[in-house]
Amino acid sequence: MIERQLQPLLHELVGVVFAPTSALGDATGQIRPTGVQGVFHADARVLSRAELRVDERELEGLTRGDDGPHGAHFVSLARWLGDPTPDPTVRVDRLRRAARNGLTEELRIVSTATIGVRATVSVDLGCDLAPIEVVKSGGGTDALTATTGQPGTLTWSGAGITVTVTAPGADLLVDGERATAPRLVWPVDLPPGGETVLRWQVTVDDPRAVVVGPAGEPEWSRPEVTADDRRLIRLLDRSLDDLRGLRLAETGAPDDVFLGAGVPWFLTLFGRDSLWAARMMLPLGTDLAAGTLRVLARRQGTRVDPTTGEAPGKILHELRRHAFALPDNGLRLPPAYYGTVDATMLWINLLHDAWRWGMPAEQIEPLLPHLEAALRWLGEHADPDGDGLVEYVDTTGHGLSNQGWKDSGDAVRFHDGSLATAPIVLAEVQGYAHEAAVNGAALLDAFGRPGADRWREHAAALVGRFRKSFWVDGRHGPQPALALDRDKRPVDSLTSNIGHLLGTGLLDRDEEAQVAHLLTTDTMAAGFGLRTMSSDDAGFSPLSYHCGSIWTHDTAIVLGGLARAGHREAALGLADGLLSAAEAFDYRMPELYGGDDRALVNRPVPYPASCRPQAWAAAGAVLLLQAATGLYPDVPGGTVRLAPLAGTEFGAVAVDGLRVADTPVHVTVDSTGEATVTGLPTRLTPTPSLPTQRRPTTPSLPR
Repeated sequence: MIERQLQPLLHELVGVVFAPTSALGDATGQIRPTGVQGVFHADARVLSRAELRVDERELEGLTRGDDGPHGAHFVSLARWLGDPTPDPTVRVDRLRRAARNGLTEELRIVSTATIGVRATVSVDLGCDLAPIEVVKSGGGTDALTATTGQPGTLTWSGAGITVTVTAPGADLLVDGERATAPRLVWPVDLPPGGETVLRWQVTVDDPRAVVVGPAGEPEWSRPEVTADDRRLIRLLDRSLDDLRGLRLAETGAPDDVFLGAGVPWFLTLFGRDSLWAARMMLPLGTDLAAGTLRVLARRQGTRVDPTTGEAPGKILHELRRHAFALPDNGLRLPPAYYGTVDATMLWINLLHDAWRWGMPAEQIEPLLPHLEAALRWLGEHADPDGDGLVEYVDTTGHGLSNQGWKDSGDAVRFHDGSLATAPIVLAEVQGYAHEAAVNGAALLDAFGRPGADRWREHAAALVGRFRKSFWVDGRHGPQPALALDRDKRPVDSLTSNIGHLLGTGLLDRDEEAQVAHLLTTDTMAAGFGLRTMSSDDAGFSPLSYHCGSIWTHDTAIVLGGLARAGHREAALGLADGLLSAAEAFDYRMPELYGGDDRALVNRPVPYPASCRPQAWAAAGAVLLLQAATGLYPDVPGGTVRLAPLAGTEFGAVAVDGLRVADTPVHVTVDSTGEATVTGLPTRLTPTPSLPTQRRPTTPSLPR
């Protein structure tokens, strides 16, 4: 029997990140030459091994914690050293900190023994420069040979990358078999009660990298929050630290900052992920949105190219240094790949929302030609068969077979579990398209550009087509289908996709109320958040990537839509699910986790290959904070609506440092739900309004 190569598991590994550098090791701090452990830089594994030993022995791990936003602290014992008592008297603290171009480690050996301690401390290293896609597929490459230069210095080179390790005071063992597994060695001689600190670091020179770490501090504010539910504070603090570490810029354009999607697989520019994360971060300022919009506008499609998925006006899906190939499943993506059906509409919607939050006109106007090109893509390329609905199909045979956010090959399933056949028309994509047409029209009007009426008409027509084509009968009443298949048959499974329709304008009030009802059934909401697929559907599995798991960003987006639309109880249920999951994951939210029922498992089950940290998962904390405060500005319209989720059930919340029109504001919601905002620019008028719970009514199905 041929053994399959399996994607390495991540859930028990400890990560640090300062993009474009990240590191993953085990819970004791070891980086072992197995699986996905290693130090990575811009899609290459620059260290595949960093194993610490004392006297050739492994230490016994005690605990671990954070060491600032980009570091981890591991505490271990060397119990064979020191006093012969039950209490340990020699401990080793290992402090690992990521840097933009490498990583540092500090080894603190501390003795409380009454006798002197002599030991030999060593770190075994390795470098394979394995591409991230090889690591992801469960493969690896041979370890490279190290060379020595200056005292205490090791170097590896290959694929245009140079990796250098320096270790002051260490002896280097690099002869014979040690050429591919060099060892750093420090003799340690401590007096009674003594301690010493040893240091080593790795630096990376990578001129071919397509992404770099931007200079300076984050573009967004860091608000001060007080809340009755302190989980919200802890989640926001950890999430902002993680987002700080995920900041990236394109090589050659360091001032336009965006968020890399996630560690370890996707630490690069991803259209959909970077756009959604920037959209969620708007309550903290518009600079991140501006940088994300500009970097994607520079790579906006200009020609039709089936190989890359490019089309005029289309927004990029992902950017790599070289082709991304997973040989086991035939996936082979070019370095600049456009195989996404939704990023173009999301780009339009981010531009619009940033404008509403107060992005200056001088930043918006240069992007208007790109807006018009994106709208032309929506009108000329997004609907190949001309039926008025947005669809996708991979024509190459080696691209993404599914091109919405649920992009795994088995993501689009009927209620009976069978797979839909492309071309696929996704429900939420029609919502994004409607929203983009309306938002694009608003921007065109506001900036004196022609064509707005065409897009309002386009949006109105889409409402009718969706209502006619997508609504089906389900166990809990009428429901929008997940998608239409090649034959325009509704894919009748109940999924979280329909939650993305809230607030897009594609549904009327009664239809939105029915969607809210569907999303609060036990089949969808009995876990720690919103399941991606109903447990009633045959394709459901709690550990399926897109058919039963819970995605942090998905739950946050739907929660935000429910809160804006006034479906308070439904939003509160999802908020509690997210906060409970955050507590279980030490407030570093993973990309996704298991969709198991809370009654069966009293904590969320990790999805073993989930990215963590991950941009839109972390940014979901900001969207939750916005929903709690209910701050919804319309700077061009001169108003700010207050409709808080916080109040009687959620508890009181006060936030200082949200930003509207580049101005810090203070929002307070008391325990009754009464909201106030101070610090707004004088041209803006607050309009407090407590959302009322809307009751679902049954929409009429077309006959």
